[in-house]
Parts: sequence; C-alpha cells; structure tokens
Amino acid sequence: QSLKELRSVRDSGGQLIPLPVGQAIAYALEVLPALGYLHGLGLVYCDFKPDNVIQSQEQVKLIDLGAVRRIDDDESPTYKTDGYCAPELATEGVSPGSDLYTVARTLAVLTFNFDYLGTYKEKLPDATDVPLLAKHGSYYRLLARATDPDPDARFESAAELVDQLTGVLREVMATEDGQPRPAMSTLFSPERGVFGADPDHWPDRPDPVAVVAALPVPQVDTTDPAAGLLATSAATDPAAVIASLSAAPLNTVEVRLRIARARIEQADLLGAGRDLDELAASEPGDWRVTWYRGLVALIADRPQEARNHFDLVYGWLPGELAAKLALAIAEERQGNLKAAARYYDLVWRTDRGFVSAAFGLARVRLLDKDRAGSVGVLESVPAHSSHHVAAQLAAIRASMYVDGQADLTEGDLITAGTKLEGVQLDAERRARLSIELLEATRRWVGGMPNRPAIAIAGKRVLGCALTERDLRLGLERHYRSLARLSPSADQRIALVDRANTVRPKTWV
Repeated sequence: QSLKELRSVRDSGGQLIPLPVGQAIAYALEVLPALGYLHGLGLVYCDFKPDNVIQSQEQVKLIDLGAVRRIDDDESPTYKTDGYCAPELATEGVSPGSDLYTVARTLAVLTFNFDYLGTYKEKLPDATDVPLLAKHGSYYRLLARATDPDPDARFESAAELVDQLTGVLREVMATEDGQPRPAMSTLFSPERGVFGADPDHWPDRPDPVAVVAALPVPQVDTTDPAAGLLATSAATDPAAVIASLSAAPLNTVEVRLRIARARIEQADLLGAGRDLDELAASEPGDWRVTWYRGLVALIADRPQEARNHFDLVYGWLPGELAAKLALAIAEERQGNLKAAARYYDLVWRTDRGFVSAAFGLARVRLLDKDRAGSVGVLESVPAHSSHHVAAQLAAIRASMYVDGQADLTEGDLITAGTKLEGVQLDAERRARLSIELLEATRRWVGGMPNRPAIAIAGKRVLGCALTERDLRLGLERHYRSLARLSPSADQRIALVDRANTVRPKTWV
C-alpha cells in the first residue's frame, strides 16, 4: 500500500482519518535517507508525496523516480504536485531544500486534515486551529521550519531533518505513553550540572549564573580546523581559556565561540556581547550565536530578551531538549509559570537525565498553587539519581510550603512528616527540617482554634500529636538536639534559649 492509500480511510461521517503522528514520522524517517542518498549524488527527487511511498511488509520504499533530475539541470521540465511543492520552484528551481519541503508537507497531510490545496496551499494552519499541532508544539515548529517560504531558512540537509525529526518523535512518543525516550544529542552536551536543586533554598528561583553554568553547551563542530585544539585544551578557568585561545594560531568560528563562552562564564557580558556581534556579522544564521546571546540576557536579568533568543533556537532545532530547558527557565524568570511548566514537563517526560527540569517543574507548579503536582514530580526523580535525596527534601518543603495563597492541610503536614522520617539524612539537617515542619504544623494548629479535638485525635507529625503542647515539646527536643550538634558556643546558647522559649509552661 502507498501512504496515500493508508491515509484514505474514512470515519462514519465521511471524514478522512489521519495517521498517528508517531507512525507518520516513522515513515518519513525511513524515506529521508533515500532522499539524502540522491542529494549526495547531485540529484533531486522533485515530486515527493504520499502516492510515491509504499509500505511493503516491514519496509518503506520510495518509488516512481520519473521526476528525478540533476540539481544543476536548468533546462529539463520540473514535475511537481500542487499542495506539496515548494513555492520557489517557478523562479529558483529545485534543490535539496525543496525536496525537504515536500517531505514536511507530506507529513502535514498525513497527520491532520486541512485545506492543503486551497487556503493552505503554501502555508500551514495556525497551531491553535489544529489540536494535534497545539498538543505537539515541537512537531509544529519542525513543519514550520521545513516549509519556510525562504529556502535558506529550512533544514540544510536530509540528515539534519532526520536528526531533529528523531528528537521530535521521542517527545511525541513520551507524551503519548508516558515512557521517557532518552538519547544523546549530536548538537548539545548533556547537562553540566543541576540548577535549582539546593534543598536548603528550594523553592527559591535559581541564580542565573548557576543556571548558565549548569545548562548544556553546544558541541564543537568537528569539521572546524581548531576542533582538535579545543578538544585537547587543558584550560578550564575562563581567564586561562581566553588567554590561551587568544594566542592560538587559529582564529576559527569555534575558537571565537569558546572565547565568548568564557567571557560569559567570568561575567564579562559586555565583552561577550562584542564577540557575539562580530560573529553574527561574519557568520549570519549561526544558531549558536543566538544561544549565547540568550545566556548573556539571562545573566543580565533580561528574561524577555533571553526568552526571545531561546525561542529562536527552539524554532531552528525543534528536536533539542536543551533549547526547551533554557526557554523554560527564561519563562520562569519572566513570571510565565504555565509556559515554564509546559517546557519543563516536556523535557522531563522525554529524558529523566535532565534533573533540572524536574526541580523546575516542581517549583513552578508549587508557585502556581499545585502542591500535589509539585510533590508528584519530585517523587518521580528515580532512586538511582544522585539528586534523589535532594528531591525528597524538596518534596517535604513543598508539602509544608505556604506563600499566602496555597492553604496547608493536615494531610500535607502528615505526609511531609512521613517523608522526613523515611529519608536518610545527617543529624543536623534532620533536626533543622524537623523544626521547620513542627513550626509549620504549630502555626496550622494555632490557626484552627475552633476545630474539635476529635478531628485530629490519633494524628501525628514526627511523633507529635496535633496539639499546641505536644508540638512545643517536640520543638524543644529538636532545638536541644541541634544545640548539641552546634560547633559554636554562641550558637548553642542561642538554640538552648530558643528551646526554653518554645517549651510549654510546666511546674517542673
């Protein structure tokens, strides 16, 4: 069967039934290497459409090579099909980019119903008008770039489209079935650290400098003449990197990008900006310049500008999780909690190696009054992760977090106590968290003076009954424990004074 035949099935109302988006992307990924092979031979296919792809058992084959021609052939007639062909064919002729345009149009036709021969003959519908595109934003961005009216703005090769389409497929499948689909990126390093995970300061927004230090960085282009020099350089201190590379015999794009990154790392934002401006003038269209400009804006506390830069990178590289992670933190710093949550969630669903996304998603959900959702994300950090304990501590803080908007319940407090009792901690941190939890519980109890005692009978937090007296006794005990652990005499005295102040009044 051809893909056209597979797409011809109709529902009871006579409406064509689209193919599942994952299935359609899988077909495209099978066919793109064949187009890439033709392009490598100096040929273009010209007339790609669902009619010309057949499924035979477990294989997908590209058929009907009658329209194939040489890329430099300006005399032979061009075969095309309305609704699929690129708009520049009449004026500029065919190219590998026009072939990739037809692949993206075919994907659109296979996966949702729209007037591709009329109103949308040379454009896509708005994502808000198509539920599939609204649900899978990365898929929409991929189609948008591949069908850009400007041929120079499209994907440069079939291999690049395969790379990004594979990333989009991972996201789509992870969204559909909830199973992560981790994979190494060819364009970005893994996370260099985890930001926003310090349990002592959670859920405070992470410092932008720490964020930039933790975010992935673009991989070095191995075809750059200085790639070997950069791979073997032992310098890690930003000043040393700048000094060594400035004196290097090669002044390639990769060298200049590395110097700009080092200036960002040492907070020389003006110097980095000048370097990036020069690179943008000599290398227009290089997404890495835009990425580093986003980092500069993030550190300079210009979140809207950072968001705009990272959004451009996302549009160019819709299959890259790094771009979405950076966009999430920019949205968060701008106060757009729902947008930040959407991007954090997409990253975390797809790859559990991006632990910053879990802490970020939990943070913005908590600030958006979704305490249960916040705790649920933190509990999904796997036990084998080095940040599992930090996630458990953050979940405890989320369970007792109050910002004047989200009301605590006794269930939240009891859950936090159970979690605290079950996590492995050093004695000092356990005492501090216990004090924090019991203080929160005491405030909650004090705020409900008319509640019948029977309603809380038998319920305990860290072994303390939910009464003013029991909670004060628990606080006294933990303050004295913390005093015994303190290395400073002044601190011990202050903690003992606090224990004496908080203990209930007794005759003994």
